[in-house]
Amino acid sequence: MVSKNQIKLITGLHQKKYREREGLFIAEGIKVIGELLKSQFELEHLFETEPLFPKVSPDKKTTATQADLKKMSALTTANNCLAVFRIPDEKPIDESGLIVALDDIRDPGNLGTILRLCDWFGVRQVVCSNETADLYNPKVVQATMGSLARVNVSYLDLTKFLSKIKLPVFGTFMDGKNIYSEKLPTDGVIIMGNEANGISAEVEKFVTSRIAIPQFGEIRETESLNVATATAVVLSEFRRGA
Repeated sequence: MVSKNQIKLITGLHQKKYREREGLFIAEGIKVIGELLKSQFELEHLFETEPLFPKVSPDKKTTATQADLKKMSALTTANNCLAVFRIPDEKPIDESGLIVALDDIRDPGNLGTILRLCDWFGVRQVVCSNETADLYNPKVVQATMGSLARVNVSYLDLTKFLSKIKLPVFGTFMDGKNIYSEKLPTDGVIIMGNEANGISAEVEKFVTSRIAIPQFGEIRETESLNVATATAVVLSEFRRGA
């Protein structure tokens, strides 16, 4: 049986200040929870409507009703399971290979999708400006579909990081060079900018190569691509040329 205190704690974890205070975050659904259980993330407690994860110790799980999960869920439609995990300490940054740098990405869905794309394309390190959406926002966790377990994410002062990095730095701009014509390296930093304003002027100073995804078609009314969509195109092109 789920207690009122448990429901109160979990609904509190929908907000960043309570996640930071408790050192906990929530994940929902068989796919996401299953991926996190196989990783280094430490399970605090699991709530399920039926036995879905038999390997989880009985003292770490509680049978919940669908009504209970609806009260605890951060989703519009609650899943049949919800888990609480401990937020781990940040790992050291891996400064080799491709690194994706996110400059003030505010939408949780975009951040989660970008992390899933990084996982798909074998990018193991993502660095985020301190203004970027919180990694453990339930919408971010959900959008990663478990890729959170395989991509190292660090929050930092992006300008300080870029000022010290020894890798080439690529920035996506409307007036950049056609990405399909460029010879792209296997190691480097790829900066993706804010949804509305793109890469900030402070971060732009450290860009060594300006690239662009060219627009096709006779009627070119679309102003720009969604940042997650653009990330997919850019990463695909970097990997294609590797």
